[in-house]
Amino acid sequence: MPVESGSSVAARQAKQKRKSHSLSIRRTNSTEQERSGLQRDMLEGQDSKLPLSLRSNLLDLFSQIEREFENLYIENLELRREIETLNERLAGEGQTFEGADLAKGALKTKASHSTSQLSQKLKTTYKASTSKIVSSFKATTSRAVCQLVREYVGHRDGIWDLSVTRTQPVVLGTASAVNSIKFHPTEQMALTASGDQTAHIWRYMVQLPTPQPVADISQTPCDDDVDFSDKDEADGEIEGPNDCPSVRVATTTLRSHQGVVIAADWLVGGKQVVTASWDRAANLYDVETSELVHSLTGHDQELTHCCTHPTQRLVVTSSRDTTFRLWDFRDPSIHSVNVFQGHTDTVTSAVFTVGDNVVSGSDDRTVKVWDLKNMRSPIATIRTDSAVNRISVSVNQKIIALPHDNRQVRLFDMSGVRLARLPRSNRQGHRRMVCCSAWCEDNTSCNLFTCGFDRQAIGWNINIPALLQEK
Repeated sequence: MPVESGSSVAARQAKQKRKSHSLSIRRTNSTEQERSGLQRDMLEGQDSKLPLSLRSNLLDLFSQIEREFENLYIENLELRREIETLNERLAGEGQTFEGADLAKGALKTKASHSTSQLSQKLKTTYKASTSKIVSSFKATTSRAVCQLVREYVGHRDGIWDLSVTRTQPVVLGTASAVNSIKFHPTEQMALTASGDQTAHIWRYMVQLPTPQPVADISQTPCDDDVDFSDKDEADGEIEGPNDCPSVRVATTTLRSHQGVVIAADWLVGGKQVVTASWDRAANLYDVETSELVHSLTGHDQELTHCCTHPTQRLVVTSSRDTTFRLWDFRDPSIHSVNVFQGHTDTVTSAVFTVGDNVVSGSDDRTVKVWDLKNMRSPIATIRTDSAVNRISVSVNQKIIALPHDNRQVRLFDMSGVRLARLPRSNRQGHRRMVCCSAWCEDNTSCNLFTCGFDRQAIGWNINIPALLQEK
């Protein structure tokens, strides 16, 4: 009779183990499929207001969570068995008191290490599962109504910045060859910042043209369920009206920077202006004399933006050093500065609200809302999927408009709740990076303006229901 060798016996046993393991896997999958089908049958029989597809999606997600916790529970049982085996082995050896203490210490170390691994795995599983659930709720229909009212074309290059006058008549200014534009609080004057290391003040006269009828564009709800095509259609020349009057001579030229002037703004009252530059400094000028009043230094890298408070002598500057600084000029004899570190990448802009808040946006894809009275930590954080450019806050509605690198514009309230996303498709909306947003509170037709690298500015009518704002 032939006798099996030791290697043949071991191979046959390993093969039987593999067969039993594969059979157990097939049985497990079959059981899960039967259980999933039974749960779906029960789900269809229940009365719920949720759509069946959404309920089925939720059921699949919760089933995944259940399987993960089931596997962790089995691993926990195996660890407990190992601990009990070690305890029995140590008790059978009859070690001395000191040796028992050492054994208990070693056992405690092993158990704590296993527990920490289990805890970390539970946290990872929980985060992954909850992120799936949250992403499934992301595509919800907004109740806000956002209507594209008018497109402003005519620039031959991307538009970096735009601004709207605070007084009548309402004038929209766009900055393409320069870096920023801001209108005087009360007079017909504009402040621009340029790459030639200067800032300019311009006087202008507005003569209102004959009003033209505006085509009736149907209201478009800001629906996050719709995925529009990302096809770019802005490669050709954009033709637009080019019969606007020109102002070619500046009233005042502000010098003393050693780098590109990236932004400028008027202080309350309009008698002084502040400029921000790539030379890591912000300068405060007197408008009447054009003299430098203060040089605000302290940032470690180039400045990206500056903004003034609408009613107080406060200035906030943003920088590539991941910080923004608050400068206080309310006391004429001294000025104080506070440094705020809350971002991990370039702070692209920081703006004041009418109240005691500052809102900052960054290339780290976050927007933070701060309280001026206690700015150790933000009171709200908004996390997005793209870098944020020059933001703006509505005075009346207290809504934050976020222009993104990915051509989207999103609206949030001051508590960080998303209200809407402006519609974008091949026929309407921006087709390049959106650089800036600006609110216009006194205009009934267009109350939000945006501009971008697609060489156009767009006027929107944003209607946020009062109940939605309260939430």
